[in-house]
Amino acid sequence: MQASAGKDRRMLSEINVTPLVDVTLVLLIIFMVTTPMLQRGTDVQLPTARVSEVKEEERITLAVTRDSRIFVNNEEVPRQNLEARLKAMTASGKERILYFRGDARVPYGFVIDVMDAIKSSGIETVGMITNRPGSR
Repeated sequence: MQASAGKDRRMLSEINVTPLVDVTLVLLIIFMVTTPMLQRGTDVQLPTARVSEVKEEERITLAVTRDSRIFVNNEEVPRQNLEARLKAMTASGKERILYFRGDARVPYGFVIDVMDAIKSSGIETVGMITNRPGSR
């Protein structure tokens, strides 16, 4: 009897791939369902026009130099005139974005004073321009 019992205890050398296929199919279904939800835009076929005018966005760039001088679009503006100048630039009523470039050695209090003038002029969105490490 021992001879027949030894023959029944063979090693199973086949790999069971059924659980792997099940997991793969579940993942495939999950990705098929979620991928369309990730698209942010809408497919629109735009009409064509014979005459089309593309207006370039007007950007406001404000730079503060090391010696606390203020430049709006490369034109120097005294601190006392800054708020009035920015209000005049944003008088059209549409939301404007201001890009702020400040020297790293400008006193913090002066930067806060300039930022206060920016907010007082009605500009809500301010982008800070910086350098990446190693790109001097």
